[in-house]
Amino acid sequence: MNEPATIQEILDRTQTIAVVGLADHEGRASFGVSRFIQSQGYRILPVNPNIESSLGEPAFPTIEAAAAAHPGQIQLVNVFRRPEYVPEIVADIIRLKIPYLWLQEGVIHEQAAAKAEAAGVKVVMDHCLFKERLAHGPRKP
Repeated sequence: MNEPATIQEILDRTQTIAVVGLADHEGRASFGVSRFIQSQGYRILPVNPNIESSLGEPAFPTIEAAAAAHPGQIQLVNVFRRPEYVPEIVADIIRLKIPYLWLQEGVIHEQAAAKAEAAGVKVVMDHCLFKERLAHGPRKP
């Protein structure tokens, strides 16, 4: 978990990111981080049952709904939810065979992360996707 090679792999191989907890307005970390990531060429799929859309994309109430609308396209789930929600998110990722999980800064759930890794999911926990993308330089085409 959190190995530099895993972070680089996620940044290089991911095209489509389901963002759990993405807000639909500025002032929220989920919005700012996702807007920047989208500007780097990644497709963002908002997962939030309380909004209709964000960043020009329709929102989905669940990861499962996003995956059904975009079969086989989601490589990464980026989580902006409190840690107590992570086990349910991990169960969805494992069931849907999504290869990567990113838990943003402050989102820490050791047991759920270990369960994801045991199922073959590569995990980054308590790191900011925005900061890592900046640190690794511009995305390669």
